[in-house]
Amino acid sequence: MATFVVAHGAWSAAWAWKKVRPMLRARGHEIFTPTYTGLGERSHHATPTIGLHTHVEDVLAVLTYEDLSDVILVGHSYGGMVATVLADRAPARLRHVVYLDAFVPRDGQALLDLVPPDVAARMREGVRTLGEGWRVPANPLPSDTSEADAAWIMPRRVMQPLATFEEKAHLTGAGARLPRTYIYCTRLGPIDIFGPFAARAKQEPGWRYVEMDASHSPNVTAPEALTAVLDGIASAR
Repeated sequence: MATFVVAHGAWSAAWAWKKVRPMLRARGHEIFTPTYTGLGERSHHATPTIGLHTHVEDVLAVLTYEDLSDVILVGHSYGGMVATVLADRAPARLRHVVYLDAFVPRDGQALLDLVPPDVAARMREGVRTLGEGWRVPANPLPSDTSEADAAWIMPRRVMQPLATFEEKAHLTGAGARLPRTYIYCTRLGPIDIFGPFAARAKQEPGWRYVEMDASHSPNVTAPEALTAVLDGIASAR
C-alpha cells in the first residue's frame, strides 16, 4: 500500500479528484487531496495576499498533522509548483514526486515565468477585466471534457489569486534528489505548455517518464487510466 498526497491544479480543489480517490483505495492505497486556501470549499478565505507558499503550507500541514511519511506526492498542472517547493522543504516525508502534466520550476521561477508571454499577458488581462485586479479567471476546459463533467466542474471552479502565479519558488535543491516521474498527457490543447517539462524529464537524470493518451486533466477525463499509472508507480519501488 502507498500513501498518495495530491497538490491539485489551479482553479480546482479536492473535489476534482472525486473519481480517482475510490479507485486508488480499491487498489489498497490511501490518498489525501487537500484543498488550497481560497479555492473550492475554502474559497471564502480568498484574499489578494494568498501566494504560492500559502498553498505549500496547506499541503505541508496535511503531511504534518496526519503524520505522513513515505508519501508519493502528485502535483497536477499548477500543483507542480506546489509539489516542487514542498519536496524541497520536506524531502524526508516523501518517497517519490509525480508531476502530472505539471510545471517544474527551478529556483527563482514563478508560474508566469514558465508560460509563453502571450499567455501570461492574457492571464493578467483577465485579472484586470474580470478578476477585480487580483484574481485570475480559469482557463477553458479540455475539448474532450464530456457535457456531464463540464456541468459538474464549471460551478465549482473559482478564480485564483494572482499572487499564486507571481510568487517565485525558493529552492535549495533538496527535493531534486528525490525520485521523480513526469506524466505527459499527449492529447494537446491549442498550446503545448507542458512539452518543455516533458522534454526535460526525458533528458535529465533522476526522472522516470510516462506518456498518457489523455488531455490535461486525466483525473476527470481518464480516471481509470490515471489510477493504473499511479498504481504502477507505487509498485515500482
